[in-house]
Amino acid sequence: MPQMGESIAEGTLSKWLKKVGDEVKRDEPIFEISTDKVDAEIPAPAAGVLAEIIVKEGETVAIQTVVARLETEKGAAIGKSAPAPATSGAVASSEPTVGAKPSSPPAPQRERTPSPAQPRQPTPAPAIAASHTGNGNSFEDRVRTKSSPLVRKIAAEHGVNISSLHGSGVAGRVTKRDILGFIESGAPMPATAPGARPAGPPGGHVLPMPEPWAGDVVEPMSKMRALISDHMVASRHTSAHVTSFIEIDFTRVARIRAKKRAEFEAATGQKLTYMPFIVKAVTQGLQAFPVMNSSVAGTNVIYRKQINIGIAVALEWGLIVPVIKHADDLSLSGITRALNDLAARARAKKLSPQEVQEGTFTITNPGVFGSLMGTPIINQPQVAIMGVGAIEKRPKVLPGVDGEDTIAIRTCAYFSISFDHRVIDGAVADQFLAFVKKTIESFPETGL
Repeated sequence: MPQMGESIAEGTLSKWLKKVGDEVKRDEPIFEISTDKVDAEIPAPAAGVLAEIIVKEGETVAIQTVVARLETEKGAAIGKSAPAPATSGAVASSEPTVGAKPSSPPAPQRERTPSPAQPRQPTPAPAIAASHTGNGNSFEDRVRTKSSPLVRKIAAEHGVNISSLHGSGVAGRVTKRDILGFIESGAPMPATAPGARPAGPPGGHVLPMPEPWAGDVVEPMSKMRALISDHMVASRHTSAHVTSFIEIDFTRVARIRAKKRAEFEAATGQKLTYMPFIVKAVTQGLQAFPVMNSSVAGTNVIYRKQINIGIAVALEWGLIVPVIKHADDLSLSGITRALNDLAARARAKKLSPQEVQEGTFTITNPGVFGSLMGTPIINQPQVAIMGVGAIEKRPKVLPGVDGEDTIAIRTCAYFSISFDHRVIDGAVADQFLAFVKKTIESFPETGL
């Protein structure tokens, strides 16, 4: 199991692309994984024959765990060494080893998920460690409390002591689902941090778990769907969501696009859509209103100097948000190339974790499916997300040259901005929207 990013401690083997006995070429995709950052295909480290599959589909294991063995041309088995047992008190080396197949490989820690044929059982809230008497310096303590920054943030805001919980992750690591499940369960807090706010639903009420009826089909969530669920619930718990709307006239951009499309595509080899114009206008808006490109850290506001635009890409198996880094430094053609490349590789599961991290502002485009408008949920730790509705022709009332109003056919779309009212006032969000509107409606022909 490869480490697909510095903060990633485990991964779920979602699908085997080869079966035992299949010949495998070096760098040929051999299995797919899902982590809390990205889905990806993992290439074979060497050419040979897939001799043994150790980790089955749906199992979650720690990074560096041996998931399979390859018989190379020399007859040796190749595989990455599993991490040392937790009782050793030391962190295992992440360097791969190649050698003869051991007679009894160390058993990796695994988290099994139910098969599609079994009903998904509700995940209980993590239990409080009643007999936890360690000093926090043991290997087990360090692994359990090494949760993601988002988990630690949620725990601090709700006065939960992570070290007193035993999570469902590797070595009891507390995940977002664990901390949110514990908070929503209404269980007594093990410890309250100074100044922390009490949490939990009013009265500690928890909705009952729905039960399947006769004829229903019960399937476990995919790793990606479960993570999306965690992220959305966590965002609602974190930010004070407010949404504003505006209508933007794309008639000028539509004419520029129709006039320049053939020339642009011949020069760049890229299809020219409306999205690059939108990204360009948004980057200028973020420069004019820096708070829209910020993050909240407790009582501090971090104003990001980088403008990294995340673009939500709908996949058949979920949603992913690849990031255009330093979008303000790119021309319209550069933005187009980045958009098309990231979207294509997202659908082919070729993105690296770094390409879905460090976004500072997100754009989602439900309009491609015909949606007129929406209220998207903020992509943490950002403070705003823009929704783009369907771009379509509409009748509009326009002032005529003689002072009389006329009805004209215009190409228009509704835009929405969901923002975090903790740091962004409605006036600022609306001014940002108005700026984006004016920029798009007055886009220069020389802007290509």
